[in-house]
Amino acid sequence: MITYALTVALVLAQAPAPAPQPAPPPSATPPPLGVAPPAPSSVTPAPQSLQVLRTLTLDEALRETQAKNFDLKVVHERLQQSRELHWKAWSNYLPHVAASGQYQHFDFPDVGVQLPTGYAVRNVTGGAIPAPDPNPGLPGTPSPYAIVPTGLQNAIVQKQNTLTADIQATQAIFAPQAWFGILAANAGERQAAHSAEESRQDILFSAAQIYYGAASLKQLITVQQRNLEIALDHERDAKVRYDAGTVPKVSLLRAQIDRSRAEQDLKRALNSYEESKVSLATLLGRDRAEFEVDIPAQPQLPADLGALHGDALRLRPDVLASREQVTVAERTRDGTIASYLPTVSAFARYDYLNTEGFTGRTTFWTIGLQASWTILDGFLRESDLRENQSKVREAAAARESTALKASEEVERARLDLDSATANRDKAKEQLDLARENQRLVNVNFKAGAATYIEVADANLELLRAAQTLVGETLNADLAALRLIKASGHFNPT
Repeated sequence: MITYALTVALVLAQAPAPAPQPAPPPSATPPPLGVAPPAPSSVTPAPQSLQVLRTLTLDEALRETQAKNFDLKVVHERLQQSRELHWKAWSNYLPHVAASGQYQHFDFPDVGVQLPTGYAVRNVTGGAIPAPDPNPGLPGTPSPYAIVPTGLQNAIVQKQNTLTADIQATQAIFAPQAWFGILAANAGERQAAHSAEESRQDILFSAAQIYYGAASLKQLITVQQRNLEIALDHERDAKVRYDAGTVPKVSLLRAQIDRSRAEQDLKRALNSYEESKVSLATLLGRDRAEFEVDIPAQPQLPADLGALHGDALRLRPDVLASREQVTVAERTRDGTIASYLPTVSAFARYDYLNTEGFTGRTTFWTIGLQASWTILDGFLRESDLRENQSKVREAAAARESTALKASEEVERARLDLDSATANRDKAKEQLDLARENQRLVNVNFKAGAATYIEVADANLELLRAAQTLVGETLNADLAALRLIKASGHFNPT
């Protein structure tokens, strides 16, 4: 933002001159000192071999800033990143599918066993019951019969090269903590959108301020050009009178000093104007300030000035962002409370193994439900809950502070505009008086009733009055802009 000190510095054109600019030739019928011509297309006449620079209006400058400013592009990309918050939050509740595979090589060959395909009952003792019990301690009466395996078949239970693969899907069914996480993410996205809008308006507001400052410097150049023409006329008149012996040499020297100072002031004004265009070009995303600025219209204030305080609380993006921050803090706290509840999810799994093992199958699937419930976590949730409750109170205090500051900015901007408007009106009155005083002194000087010192003083007062009017006009325009922005009505598209 352009501070008041910087504004005054720009208006008075006191910046050093890095590259001297040629002073434009006096026009045949110059405008009165302190009166700007109607929207000239350029400050200095360009040589015939050079192309006349195109005039860039304020609306065009704001649109180009919004389209090409690199800081705004950074803001836009950050906004795009913040729009992924709800997707990240939903990821905790949407289905998860994972697949994995594994290959292993062991340092031993395949391990196999013989497995029976059936069983038969046979008399294994030739019909007689063995005298001693071969298996003492077993229940029942000893018998010569036994179950004998039949149809033995080789089975591999461990291969030297094994390959396994599985795919598993899980779906949360009851996850209250995830629900509040989604709500907090949605509020966070809205907060980020309001913050991005605030940054956009700040950048465009800076562009508007610089544009108004450049336009004022352009008007100041017209003032300095007219002052130089007057100084040249007085120097020629003083030279004629000195040669005729009607005035002392000191009058000629004073006229030459005034002319030299006027040339220096014009050069400073030209360079300051170019510097302001360079600053504007940077906001526009240009590497060259190959344009001229127009004299913009005064900023249009809202029709109902009494409703500006309410408009600020309703429209300003920083106020809206502070409200969403409270919502984010509240939903985060609620999510911590929800962590006391269990979570339930369903799962399904499909597996493949290149070893059949005892089942005789290489694939199988399973489905089921799983629940988790953290009963005690070392009182971490209690600590998180106290912290989140504090963040809710912090966000609420910040919301109220932002609202109060918004109201304060509106009131201060309104008072600044009232002062700036009064100062501009007084500057107009002083310019009219200084112009009339300079006319009378010139008449008296030509009649021999006034000295050149009085003429120089009158010209200096006229120059100061013209500079003051340009500066106060700029201050009034900037004050109006600040009031529009403070009330939330500055929203160029």
